[in-house]
Amino acid sequence: MAEERGVGVGPHLPPWPDDDRLDEELLAQGDRRNVLDEYRYWTTEAIIADLDGRRHGFHVAIENFQHDFNIGTIVRNANAFLAHTVHIVGKKRWNRRGAMVTDRYQHIEHHRSVDEFADRATATGLRIVGIDITDRSTAIETAYLPVRCVLVFGQEGPGLSDEMVERCAEVLHITQYGSTRSINVGVASGIAMHEMLRRLRTNDGPQMTED
Repeated sequence: MAEERGVGVGPHLPPWPDDDRLDEELLAQGDRRNVLDEYRYWTTEAIIADLDGRRHGFHVAIENFQHDFNIGTIVRNANAFLAHTVHIVGKKRWNRRGAMVTDRYQHIEHHRSVDEFADRATATGLRIVGIDITDRSTAIETAYLPVRCVLVFGQEGPGLSDEMVERCAEVLHITQYGSTRSINVGVASGIAMHEMLRRLRTNDGPQMTED
């Protein structure tokens, strides 16, 4: 189906480029992967190495106590916005379908419990920032965001667990203007990550902080 839609490129005509980053099998058979054109024919390892040299300082975490189907979308967003690492908190297994194979290029860590995750974040100097609508949450667009932080998302429906909220330095919400109480957590993750990058790359809004 991808080939019918013209996604990617076909076999590379000889002579092949002399480049250690290129995969001979892809050169011979074509590259139909979900990657940018600049990464065509590159090995997975070469793509990861290139991304590692440019990753942003923020991480992303998602609670997974009920096999949330949005995790794949969050991983895909993390790859799109070049988050450093995605942390899965709770069940180790998750539905990778929504990730569209981007999990191959994204660092992912698993933590069995909220405490295990929070202790790991603290030990590595990451400020835990929850994204949810709660009694203590403030609008993300008016908040000061730390450059090194981990944006934490709860499950679709219940949101952040009480245990996770207790471990958050602050909880932020995305301002909404319609009648719905909340938006899909996968959508929310993309908005929050984009806001992180907007702050990093512009001087519009509250300045980023180092801690």
